Amino acid sequence: MNYKFNWSVLWTGESGQWLLSGLITTLELSAAAWLLAVALGLVSGALRTVRVWPLRAAATFYVEFFRNVPLLVWMFFWYFAVPPLLPQAVQDFLFAHGLEFWAAVCALGVYSGARFSEVLRSGIQAIPKTQLEASVASGLTTFQAYRYVILPVALRLIIPPGTNESLNLLKNSSVALTISVAELTFQTRQIE
Repeated sequence: MNYKFNWSVLWTGESGQWLLSGLITTLELSAAAWLLAVALGLVSGALRTVRVWPLRAAATFYVEFFRNVPLLVWMFFWYFAVPPLLPQAVQDFLFAHGLEFWAAVCALGVYSGARFSEVLRSGIQAIPKTQLEASVASGLTTFQAYRYVILPVALRLIIPPGTNESLNLLKNSSVALTISVAELTFQTRQIE
């Protein structure tokens, strides 16, 4: 067990450029998907706690449907099934500007958005109901109460689980290699 690994080989020449390119693509993919996931998670997480039944039901359907279908299926769906449904001009734009990347962003975004939704819902439910009641009693509408009172507190509460979901999104970005996104895992397979 006295073997010494020569790690410098990875960072020299073409393989180093492949790894750096893959790392940058992974970070770009994860950042774009994170923005979509947080936006979807904020909206659906808040809607899951309101008293208006149709809004709550729609948000619940979104969460249950997108969480219970595997991410790999969403990758294939956004890559193979969605583009033919789009207008020809949009298809041409996507094919010219990296369909694989944007399909992976959508797949990761909607999948992780459902998971972020549950995190936010649990953060909102951790706040005593009296805060919402006091906000409404002081003259705020329900929307204003959520915006100025409930969500700022809930967002502080969900920092640890939100960080976990963000890291899960970063790890799940490796599934994008199945639709030929040249992210870090894809590039490391070229080095073999």
